[in-house]
Amino acid sequence: MTIFSKIITGEIPSYKIAENENFFAFLDIFPLQKGHTLIVPKIEVDKIFDLPDTYLSEILVFAKPIAKAIEHAFTCNRVNIITVGLEVPHTHIHLIPMTHINDMNFGTEKLKLTKEELLDAQKAILKFL
Repeated sequence: MTIFSKIITGEIPSYKIAENENFFAFLDIFPLQKGHTLIVPKIEVDKIFDLPDTYLSEILVFAKPIAKAIEHAFTCNRVNIITVGLEVPHTHIHLIPMTHINDMNFGTEKLKLTKEELLDAQKAILKFL
């Protein structure tokens, strides 16, 4: 069972943004930018292109209103999507608010937000969902 599956089942706490029968969205606790959100399928599949076709097509539809809410909640030019998948062997996409290309650089030091800052980010996004 991956760490993401443990988050989905509630074994590990998270800052949940949204959920449906197939997907779970929550804040990255070590974000590149405030509002950085992860979306994971509820099935454990390592690589995104190994997902069943229905999940592959539905993940973007699930992500769309979340990305729009992030865009309204934080000062940015846009919210972009990236898949990396090397840290956890469970398909996930990153929704990252950005203004500059370096805002999505996984080689830079990640933010160390307090619990209060994460709760504020969660509330800001949920306000627009």
